[in-house]
Amino acid sequence: MKLRSRIGEVRRRVLCHFHSRLVPLGDKGPLISFSFDDFPRTAYTVGAPILKSFGARGTYYVSAGLMNTVNDLGEQYHLEDLQDLVAQGHELGSHTFSHLSCRAVPLQTFRDDLKKGRQAICELSGLADSGNFAYPYGDVTLRAKKTLGPDLVSCRSTIGGINGPEADLNLLRANRLYGGIDEFTGVQRLIRENEERKGWLIFYSHDVRPQPSRFGCTPALLEATVSFAAQSKATVLTVADALAKLQE
Repeated sequence: MKLRSRIGEVRRRVLCHFHSRLVPLGDKGPLISFSFDDFPRTAYTVGAPILKSFGARGTYYVSAGLMNTVNDLGEQYHLEDLQDLVAQGHELGSHTFSHLSCRAVPLQTFRDDLKKGRQAICELSGLADSGNFAYPYGDVTLRAKKTLGPDLVSCRSTIGGINGPEADLNLLRANRLYGGIDEFTGVQRLIRENEERKGWLIFYSHDVRPQPSRFGCTPALLEATVSFAAQSKATVLTVADALAKLQE
């Protein structure tokens, strides 16, 4: 293992070990959640119909400052997209206002931008965000984990793995859904493992298009994954609904 990889692994272990806020899954699993970060408009125009076709809904982590912009993920969402997602029963989570890296700015600057993003979601959609948050770029520090946790329902990471037998609400594990249908074998393994462990498996992606960015997936991969999840023993829920089930 290269030195950089070793350092990254040590950092992940430390982040997962300290300042945790644990909730037991008990007998509520297996659960699966699908989420989209930023979010590119194709996550709405293509991703949402795929989820809906299998009776599922997703969690969309919104960076309000990206609305109506275009970047390497493609065209970003429009105001009416937010409103329609809410009407369809999808969840709006927060992803800061400016899509800031927690490790690139002072913590107070990050907290202020997170607060601004949550307020913007309320103003744009007419509803408060769910209180569920995802760190942009997956960047997180121990200080941020300790400080932000009490103000939010949950904080989602990009650290892979299955949540369970306890889920850390200050750093939920999530697995990237990137690439094309050739990635499906690995996805199937994760879903089967989640069944066996009766855990909570969270997927995240960005754009959904035939030639996705390196942070997105093809419609074929998303459809195959949602279909396999729907046919598994798991219950497919938004992050908010999964947390509500755990707290029943």
